[in-house]
Amino acid sequence: MSTTAGTGVLLRFMMRQERRSLPWWLLGAGLLVGSQSLGSQDLYGTPEALAKLRQTMTGNAALLAMSGPERLLDTIGGEVVFEIFGFLAIVVGLMNMFLVGRHTRTDEETGRGELIRSTRVGRHAPLIAALCLAAVADVAIGVVVFGAAAGTGLPVGGSALLGAAAAGVGMAFAALTAVAVQVFENPRSVYGAVGVAIGTAFVLRAAGDIGNPVWSWLSPIGWGQRTFPYAGDRWWPLLLPLAAAAVLVGVSVVLLARRDFGEGLLSYRQGRATASWALGSPLGLAWRLQRGAIIGWTTGLFVLGVAYGSFADSVEEYVADTPEIAQYLPGGAAEVVNSYFALVILISALLAAASAVAGAMRARHEETSGRAEPVLATKVSRRSWLGSHVTVALAGSALAVAAAGLGHGVAYGIATSDPGQFLRLVGVALVQLPAVWLIVAVAVLAIGWLPRAAAAIAWSLVGYCGVIAMFADSFNLPDWTRQASPFIHLPQAPLDTVTATPLVIVSAVAAAVLAAGFIGLANRDFGY
Repeated sequence: MSTTAGTGVLLRFMMRQERRSLPWWLLGAGLLVGSQSLGSQDLYGTPEALAKLRQTMTGNAALLAMSGPERLLDTIGGEVVFEIFGFLAIVVGLMNMFLVGRHTRTDEETGRGELIRSTRVGRHAPLIAALCLAAVADVAIGVVVFGAAAGTGLPVGGSALLGAAAAGVGMAFAALTAVAVQVFENPRSVYGAVGVAIGTAFVLRAAGDIGNPVWSWLSPIGWGQRTFPYAGDRWWPLLLPLAAAAVLVGVSVVLLARRDFGEGLLSYRQGRATASWALGSPLGLAWRLQRGAIIGWTTGLFVLGVAYGSFADSVEEYVADTPEIAQYLPGGAAEVVNSYFALVILISALLAAASAVAGAMRARHEETSGRAEPVLATKVSRRSWLGSHVTVALAGSALAVAAAGLGHGVAYGIATSDPGQFLRLVGVALVQLPAVWLIVAVAVLAIGWLPRAAAAIAWSLVGYCGVIAMFADSFNLPDWTRQASPFIHLPQAPLDTVTATPLVIVSAVAAAVLAAGFIGLANRDFGY
């Protein structure tokens, strides 16, 4: 039997499994490109407005580090690429990481891979099928990006190059994930390693844009950005991600032949014969399982806060040069800096909510994988087991929100020589915490009563709140859609005066929803 036997059947099976989740990735990429294209053409559609923007942007190294090379600002299409390509590349990279990781390493960890391999399926078939799935997804996202850009009025040639660049970056990260799958023996390590690689690629791209351009040529994101869509249309840099993908796929195939099924090339050392005192309780176990993710999210949000905070001192000058941007700030031109912080802290809180949902859903993963049953076979009750995971998720989200606020405060405080901003912006960020906890509570409610749909419900709510926060004004959505987001019921600090009543009400609703979730878990069958 060939080592690739069954690849076609597996690919069709994987595409069926992804038929619900993959469209959301495509929709997100399309919305990102389309909304930015329309917004940029509205704000900077004239040569004079674009010249003002270029003058403001090129004088601020932090803005260039976050966005891209100043050459892109020569055209309106290039300005769109300047604003979004780094973030679009991260989205595409994460999509490829999850696609390849889920259908290879996760299948091996859960035992599904062994079941598949017991049929007429070759050794290399799951890996090749997963890579083909990622390639199909990358081509689809390239078409969506092209359609969103060209459909909103940008030049067709540049739009085609932008779509191809996004697809090329995605293929490079898919192949990198395939190598990581051979090295590490569990999905969390794979995702952690590839996540670090994506972050490093972004940092290298940023270093190249504000310093020596050589750094950008070491980054897959830099390869895509240096095609300069709409600002020269260079196609030859696309050979770099394609060549890197081909080499990495070859490496992954070679490494696959050198490891045992279900194992990685890096074997984990054996644990101690007895657990430490910290693991002697459900809370200690939940912390041990979630601590890596919490540390990662907290660090990432602090760094993001520093990046956002470093821009705050330039916001007044930016809005003065481009007054049209004030309409997108909650407080308009009169409260520019506070409006800016209200917006970026809300974005940070949404990311903290995503981290908390991932933590809460860890309980569901432990349940479906069968690892929760040995714990519940002891004196640990269901309430204590779920409560431990939820407690760690809630505390982790509070830590992440505070870290984001501290990052804003540190950067803005240094820029304005005002140390009082450190604690002030931590307090401002924590105002959004009740809404984050309400989202976690809804996830727990779903785990209790609709466990099979819990992940879809929880992540849909996070996505919904993100859409409301970012696009409600742009799309002129009706008021009732805004009321469904818990963030809309909290003060927009530091723009609004903070009062205790809305914080207490949202916290009380979150507590009630959490209690309902615990009741649901106590009264349903476990493990289905």
